[in-house]
Amino acid sequence: MAKIHVVHAHPEPRSFCTAMAHEARRVLESRGDDVSFSDLYALDFDPVVRASEFAERANSDYLVYALEQRHALERNTLAPEVRREVDALLASDTLMLVFPLYWFSVPALIKGWIDRCFLSGALYGGKRIYGRGGMAGKRAVIGVTLGGREHMFGPQAIHGELAGGMLRHLLQGTLGYVGYQVVEPFFAWHIPYCSDTQRADTLTRWRDFVDRLDEQPGMPMPRLEQYDDVFLPRRDHIGFK
Repeated sequence: MAKIHVVHAHPEPRSFCTAMAHEARRVLESRGDDVSFSDLYALDFDPVVRASEFAERANSDYLVYALEQRHALERNTLAPEVRREVDALLASDTLMLVFPLYWFSVPALIKGWIDRCFLSGALYGGKRIYGRGGMAGKRAVIGVTLGGREHMFGPQAIHGELAGGMLRHLLQGTLGYVGYQVVEPFFAWHIPYCSDTQRADTLTRWRDFVDRLDEQPGMPMPRLEQYDDVFLPRRDHIGFK
């Protein structure tokens, strides 16, 4: 039995994207998986990083967010909504993110969830990145709805690469960075403009994708052992400045 944490963000609860998130939960539970589910809009999750979220500061004069995350984790003073998500992340074998594509990126609510919940010390830190990251041995997958057609994305297409280009910041720079094995993404094309029949076909394709999650190919990620120590991050890398 796998433990899977589904995180979803769409402002319309009747949207196709929301239907995808709930259908994923249904398919996974029907397989016997243990599923935790966070609808960030329904939870009214605050995506904004604030100094005030740290009740006991390690340094009250100057905020270094990553270091205060570590301090709060060690002192068990994380904000309750962050603690809930971190516990779900650490307990799960798989993280599934379901969201609409906004401006070649993720919605602000997903980005803020990552900023607040991907804790320094728990998920990454120093040389604990990629295959040595805190989530090594776990898997991450995204399901994305978008308005564009499939032919608009690719090496020679008008928008360029989608998974390896505009979403590289998420797939490699976030999920792969903390150690997840990243599954090739699922894209639901042209959703706001296609017919009901096409949406039904896409939902069927999504159900099959989720049901066959264990068979989906992974994306290659950097391996630290391929690089000389001079290129490896020191403790003063970007996460600690």
